[in-house]
Amino acid sequence: SGRSMVEMLGVLAIIGVLSIGGIAGYSRAMIKFKVGKSLDQISMLVASIQTLYSGQRNYSGLTLKEAISYGVISPDMKASDSTVTNVFAGSVLLGETAGAAFQIVYNGLGQEACVTMASSDWGTGSSAGLIGMRVSDQELALAEMDAETYTGTDLPITISEAVAKCTCREASTCAIGWYFQ
Repeated sequence: SGRSMVEMLGVLAIIGVLSIGGIAGYSRAMIKFKVGKSLDQISMLVASIQTLYSGQRNYSGLTLKEAISYGVISPDMKASDSTVTNVFAGSVLLGETAGAAFQIVYNGLGQEACVTMASSDWGTGSSAGLIGMRVSDQELALAEMDAETYTGTDLPITISEAVAKCTCREASTCAIGWYFQ
């Protein structure tokens, strides 16, 4: 009247399927959590920089090292003396650009995070300060806006545009650069 081997294998198979589903659900939940946290960090970083430079005509002298020393980098972004890491373990770059603007670059994003962050509505116009955005399937360096940059009425970009730009399917090599005034 004991359990047969077939019944035990059936129970183990059910447990295995449920475990795989749980792991997949946990993984997606963690990505959503990290994306939300990144969006909050970027918003706070932009607000802090804009407040710090509110009495200036431009963002002259703004570098990552200066931002760290001014205390505008969130402590949970793992800042050392000259580097900042985002929640996806990619690098964060920051610096001034020509035309009284500054740029924030998030490297090391996976495809899902890249698509979600690139298609998010950051707001446009003078109140939000977003004037441009670059999306790439490779790591980005600080650069000036060019033909590859979405600007003005192109923002926010559509999900289909974000999917087309965020093609880093096998590795976390996608990147986004935002330009703010």
